[in-house]
Amino acid sequence: MKPTVIIEPCADYDAERIRRIVRGGLETLNLRPHGRTLVKPNCVASGRHFPHAYTRPEFLEGVLNALKDRTEAPLTELAVGERCGITVPTRFAFKGADYYRMGRRVGDVRFHHFDETSQLEVPLYHDSRLRDSFYTPSPVAQADFFVNCPKFKAHPWTTVTFSMKNYIGIQDDRHRLVDHDHRLNEKVADLQYIVQPQFIAMDAIIGGEGRMLTPVPYDLGLVLMGDNQVAFDAVCCHIIGVDPLSVDHIRMAYERGFGPVDLSEINIVGSTSLDEAKERAMGFEVGLIRVEEYFKGSNIQAYGGKPPSDGGHDYCWGGCPGALQEAIEILRLYDSHTDQKLPTMHVVFGEHDGPIQPGPGEKVIFIGDCTKFEGRFGDELVQLESIYVDRSDKNPLDAKDQDIFLKMLEVKRKLRVLKKQDYVRIAGCPVSVAEQALILISMGGLKNPYLDPTDAIPFMSSYLSKKTRTAIRRILGLKYNQSGPALRGAARPTLNLPPPGHPAPLERPLGLES
Repeated sequence: MKPTVIIEPCADYDAERIRRIVRGGLETLNLRPHGRTLVKPNCVASGRHFPHAYTRPEFLEGVLNALKDRTEAPLTELAVGERCGITVPTRFAFKGADYYRMGRRVGDVRFHHFDETSQLEVPLYHDSRLRDSFYTPSPVAQADFFVNCPKFKAHPWTTVTFSMKNYIGIQDDRHRLVDHDHRLNEKVADLQYIVQPQFIAMDAIIGGEGRMLTPVPYDLGLVLMGDNQVAFDAVCCHIIGVDPLSVDHIRMAYERGFGPVDLSEINIVGSTSLDEAKERAMGFEVGLIRVEEYFKGSNIQAYGGKPPSDGGHDYCWGGCPGALQEAIEILRLYDSHTDQKLPTMHVVFGEHDGPIQPGPGEKVIFIGDCTKFEGRFGDELVQLESIYVDRSDKNPLDAKDQDIFLKMLEVKRKLRVLKKQDYVRIAGCPVSVAEQALILISMGGLKNPYLDPTDAIPFMSSYLSKKTRTAIRRILGLKYNQSGPALRGAARPTLNLPPPGHPAPLERPLGLES
């Protein structure tokens, strides 16, 4: 049967209207939730500074109630799960998104914070995989009925963040940053092997142009639903006039047989036609801009050199350069004088073989392990070699969960070098949005979003709650792993099946300390 994508009009965030629309979508697709039912929103950031970055609570409320309406037997669990971004506790993002009050209105909803749950190892078997296994939160691997609830947004690294790209949030901080580099699209495609959603419901009532954390609002007035991620994302691409095969993670998933991209192979239904949806999205901007162009005319002169040679890329779309763009957009929200406060500086990514000519007092910051440069700053010969470690030599088990306050201290320590010399390397692969924001804060004396007085109490409450719960889980988790994993009988992730002749995959609980 052809996969189905449903396009329905919805002018505003009326939870009851959304409930009726989503219930109708479930009926059209003949779907009924069962067992452990997990809903994965996009809550990368939230609150008053990020009003269009996340799946709205009214939308989730409508989806959750529609799922309850379509349930015949009692569910084992109805849950919402996510890992937000920029190194803040997911609890803080959920509070900012007003998810907890929404959950109380719906009733009997559990919340999974993926930065606090145990992680399961899921083996991969396809030939083009970046790794032999992924780690994903246990609620994802154990879900019987998985619902993806993304936000309709552009993305400065992967062109769009629709249904497939929303999967970056089914890993905790330690593992989502592994391979979050020039091969990010390949990672997103690989993540599809963990689980496939039985149902997709997208918040496209107000979409987001240009960026993923600080998008420009775009009134689309749509709710989109479907039962196949590749087909779903392909239709979304057509709505904004983008060839789905030009988006690498969609193309890769298509080539691996996850679904069609040709509209003739997709059943498109609903009260709004595809042509009408295209008219609504006329002029939608995706925001795929190289770092040199993005910072042109500002106090930051950026240089986007070549990333490591594996993968054949000439620019690191998924790593450090895009993180700097997101970082300054965040800082502009908290400090309107950001651009005026920042001193003139030079920021270099990758292998740069051209000249860099800093003026008197201008600092040069080389960002990332793969940065490589040889040249003169005045009379000084600067020779910077790449310290990039090939991904085959990186063990995901060695990845660490970095505390935001420790990051603040670490960035200050690294930047002390600039008092004695005119350049410094900030190591990492990638150097995250949070760390690059902290670099700019230190360089310009900017307001620190992590210390914003308005959010200080809820942030610290969420931070301490996460630390306390994680410590308890770590103690219990290590003890649990030693006593033998009861999770070995967990439900199979959809599509994560070995080729003929290979043994069946076996999830292995991963302690939070691992």
